Amino acid sequence: MRWHPHERRILVETLRGAGPDGPTLCAGWRARHLAAHVLLRERRPWSLAGQVLPAARDWTERRIAARAGLEPAWTDPAGEWDRLLADIAAGPGSWSPYEFAGEAVNLLEFFVHTEDVRRAAGDDTPRELPIGLQAGLWHYLTGGARLFLRPVPTGVVAIADTGLRRRLKSPPSGGRDGAPGTVVVRGEPGEIALWIYGRGAHARVDLAGSPDDVAAATAVLPVPA
Repeated sequence: MRWHPHERRILVETLRGAGPDGPTLCAGWRARHLAAHVLLRERRPWSLAGQVLPAARDWTERRIAARAGLEPAWTDPAGEWDRLLADIAAGPGSWSPYEFAGEAVNLLEFFVHTEDVRRAAGDDTPRELPIGLQAGLWHYLTGGARLFLRPVPTGVVAIADTGLRRRLKSPPSGGRDGAPGTVVVRGEPGEIALWIYGRGAHARVDLAGSPDDVAAATAVLPVPA
């Protein structure tokens, strides 16, 4: 089963419940900004160049603001918000890589952004996820985690509540000669994903390792206080 259509539906429902000005965990963004980002990412990915190229950052922010109804202001706020959500729900079309490669490019994206809205509203309780969805999150998480863990100065091993275990990053110098060692992050696959994607302060994860290594890792990717 492909799970990204399921997570697309949950994301749209969560955004609708939050309303266009609902809070998110994305700094400076309300729900309308997040929705605009999701839509532009699929329909006009070049407009998000500023998220990786600093020189284009202002241009990208203007594109997001315009699609979010802030530049210019929406003349029919309720109708424009409904249309924005309807466009996300419709998806990008069968010709788009965001559809035929949807599990790889959208599953984690939709899951994390749903939690950006849920948890910003104060609900840090993990959703009850089907086993198949947990397996999908684990698969794509462990395949792409190295990029997000690059700033972490330690090695990282993930252990899921489902019993799966994977080394996501090796420690520098193998942990020898006083170099940082490895921390172990435990939790449900979705909660581990939130930690790796920088939402760990709102995730249910536990980190284990030497006090110095845990402190070094959480300085980059926080955990709940």
